[in-house]
Amino acid sequence: MQRDVIITNSTQITPREVFGEKITILANHGQTGSYEVYVHDAPEGVGPPLHKHPWDEAFYVVSGAVDFVCGDLAKTVEEGGFVHVPAGTLHTFRYASPTARVLGITSGNGAAAMFTAVDSECGGTPDLDQAIAVLKRHDVEVAIQPG
Repeated sequence: MQRDVIITNSTQITPREVFGEKITILANHGQTGSYEVYVHDAPEGVGPPLHKHPWDEAFYVVSGAVDFVCGDLAKTVEEGGFVHVPAGTLHTFRYASPTARVLGITSGNGAAAMFTAVDSECGGTPDLDQAIAVLKRHDVEVAIQPG
């Protein structure tokens, strides 16, 4: 099946607010048929809870530094660094510089819908119990239990 060429201007896309990050969805699975692409922007200390999901995820640090924990590996990744997180791997990250920008790519379908749902149902800094319920509906398993 032939797909249309996708040309987007990220300045014209309203970012989703997810756990303090601003996530701009550049292309979703419906557009590409196989993967999704995002730009993540956030200040120091921001990041998601420890979690896993059924899609692969890749991160390229465009600017700043980000502390990644993937399975048993913990590493600070700076501008120009790349991280691949296989599907089902428990992982998290925290922005480690005053500001940072990351390009994210996920395999298959799911992340864009999940980002949109967390933004619309929970807001940028959600109540954890509410966010965990939304994440669960999108096949994301959080490693901590609601309080």
